[in-house]
Amino acid sequence: MSHGPITIYHNPRCSKSRETLKLLQDEGMNPSIVEYLKTPLELGELDMLCTALGGDPTQMLRFNEPEAKALKLKPDDTRLRADWLQILADNPKLLQRPIVLRGETAVIGRPPENVRELL
Repeated sequence: MSHGPITIYHNPRCSKSRETLKLLQDEGMNPSIVEYLKTPLELGELDMLCTALGGDPTQMLRFNEPEAKALKLKPDDTRLRADWLQILADNPKLLQRPIVLRGETAVIGRPPENVRELL
């Protein structure tokens, strides 16, 4: 079990993101909310999140987004981790949502129940 404050990387227009935030609040949590489309994440933050999620940057990308298709991105592309993170830094819409961070562990709230492992 992780301890410490909880941060949610949130897109209020996304139903899964809203459901995950509500689940956290219903559990008595008061997470810090980072609206990553308003305040895009820098490379260092993306790198830390990637590590907290287990180290594979491709799990952080939304490959079905039009931007991903325009960039011809595929999960099996052979790119360096730094290249994937730069793509995310340049295209915040491609970030999976929501991502919930507690301590040094993060999970993607798809489905929202995934975040229970952090509580």
